[in-house]
Amino acid sequence: MSAAGATISTSDPYRLGSRGPNLARGHGGGGPASKRVVVGYGFWLFLLSDIVIFACLFATYAVLSDATAGGPKARDIFDLQRVAIETACLLASSFFCGIATIAVARRNQILTQAALIATGLLGLAFILLEASEFAALHAQGDGPTRSAFLTAFFTLVGCHGVHVTAGLLWLGTMMAQFYAKGFRPDIGRRFLCFSMFWHFLDIVWVAIFSLVYLVGTRL
Repeated sequence: MSAAGATISTSDPYRLGSRGPNLARGHGGGGPASKRVVVGYGFWLFLLSDIVIFACLFATYAVLSDATAGGPKARDIFDLQRVAIETACLLASSFFCGIATIAVARRNQILTQAALIATGLLGLAFILLEASEFAALHAQGDGPTRSAFLTAFFTLVGCHGVHVTAGLLWLGTMMAQFYAKGFRPDIGRRFLCFSMFWHFLDIVWVAIFSLVYLVGTRL
């Protein structure tokens, strides 16, 4: 290769491994992606695994929804008014989680804590309402061992409830970290993951409300 050709090759910004002025770091620029990108990507993989779990539970419920073993059907035991209140609480909590995201971006400690408290209280109200629904069903003899339909129902809705409970514990941790350590980049990345997780649970609940409760009471 000629000297001129070698000069053009090494100065070519689109050559493999080159770090030209218009190439972003981590996008063919010869360097690793930023930690924010890596953390976000890794957490998306976790959420995708959770999506697979919930998809399997939805499929199981769909198959077993008619296997009542002579027991009650969905329309006999579901209280749509109570479930509507649960749904409103979770949707409102997701809204306040969005407000908290804006507050974190602006580094506003008071608004961040207030929005997270509202998120947590609404999430707690959702869990308490769901627990009272489960307790009422069990008290009237319609527990998870009554039929395959009820087993699938308790497993699907209960799995979501466990996720929300874990999210509330995570939320409390985030509040403590923001209060004690401020808006450090690593804490901001953790909060990004938390907000993704919380909104994901909101989407899953909308699917449960639509496919389990609304469809179930119409059949």
